[in-house]
Amino acid sequence: MATVKPFKGVRPSRDKVALVSSKSYEAYTDEELAAKLDFNPFTFLHIINPGYKYHQEISGEQRFQMVHNRYEEFKESKIFVHDQLPSFYIYESSDFHNTFCGIIAATAVEDYKNGFIKKHEGTLHKREVLFETYLKATGFNAEPVLLTYEDDRSFNNFIENIKQERPEYEFSTTDKKLHRLWLVQDADYVEKIISFFEGINNLYIADGHHRSASSALLADDLRSENANHNGHENYNFFMSYLIPESHLQIAEFNRLIKDLNGLSVEEFLIELDTSFRIENKGTNLYKPSQKHHFSMYLNGEFYSLYLRKNQYEFNDALSKLDTEILYRTILKPILGIDDLNHNNRIGYTNNKLDILSIKTNVDSGNYKVGFGMVPISINEMKEIADAELKMPPKSSYIEPKLRSGLIMYEF
Repeated sequence: MATVKPFKGVRPSRDKVALVSSKSYEAYTDEELAAKLDFNPFTFLHIINPGYKYHQEISGEQRFQMVHNRYEEFKESKIFVHDQLPSFYIYESSDFHNTFCGIIAATAVEDYKNGFIKKHEGTLHKREVLFETYLKATGFNAEPVLLTYEDDRSFNNFIENIKQERPEYEFSTTDKKLHRLWLVQDADYVEKIISFFEGINNLYIADGHHRSASSALLADDLRSENANHNGHENYNFFMSYLIPESHLQIAEFNRLIKDLNGLSVEEFLIELDTSFRIENKGTNLYKPSQKHHFSMYLNGEFYSLYLRKNQYEFNDALSKLDTEILYRTILKPILGIDDLNHNNRIGYTNNKLDILSIKTNVDSGNYKVGFGMVPISINEMKEIADAELKMPPKSSYIEPKLRSGLIMYEF
């Protein structure tokens, strides 16, 4: 069973939510970020970039403390309101192509620690500790972990019925997306949501592995400092966005490599021939269409690479994953890229930018060769998590991506 509970969120007032909420900090160019900070005094970006008002770059724990200060200022100015009743928050974002809808809730750290909430990526301890330090200093979290669960028609219909009521928020953003949010405070509705997740077999992390791990570190830290710990404190939970599998969209991350590890183009193609049947597709944009099939852009031409399955051993869920196949057959043995986390010869581009991004990056001279693949499936992701294996870094580009500053969870 999964333990989820409503919480008293801190959120923008209804009249300011469109001005406060923002894309993730990294999604803006320097010029876009400066424009937002210069002309929008309500943007959440002022909180996470607190030194801007002083025209200074501030880092480390001093920055974390100033993030806390800006956050408190937003509350004091009534830009943020604090819900008086514990709430679940149904959040939906939609555009002309997709609709994503799920429930923002507090999820138990213990479920993460005991493996009930399953993960498919490894984490870097240094990043875990850094974000735990950030959470402890600021006292709030504005980035929910994206969790997914198996669809249930009856529960989906229940959520749709709630959405017939007037939303608390309804606003559009410049990326042509419509955002709507409903507060769920009715006791019967709250109990039905709690009961539904109590019957769930497992939850899976789709995005937010480091946030989950950092929340677990924070819980251990604050528990050790609290002589009156009872297990119900907010730090025993972390904010999550729970969506059914049908609302999860997975795109691929393509690989870009800066050199051929000392090989000529001809030598490199000969090395590839051992593991792949190679076809030259010329200058036309080419994208693979099935598992274990890759595209390659090299020296101004596209190639298709079909895995020679009699030359490759499938022995577990990880070995069947295309990103792992590419690593085992090309990146490590031929191109000499062993550590995917710490090698500046490899770059990534998610295929939301389409296959043209590979060609553009190689033609510009920034990279020598690029590889494209089809997206992993939700079932592959779950098989990896169930087997307690870890995907290579940048194996999937997951949507939805939530806006920052929409709901805050305090510890």
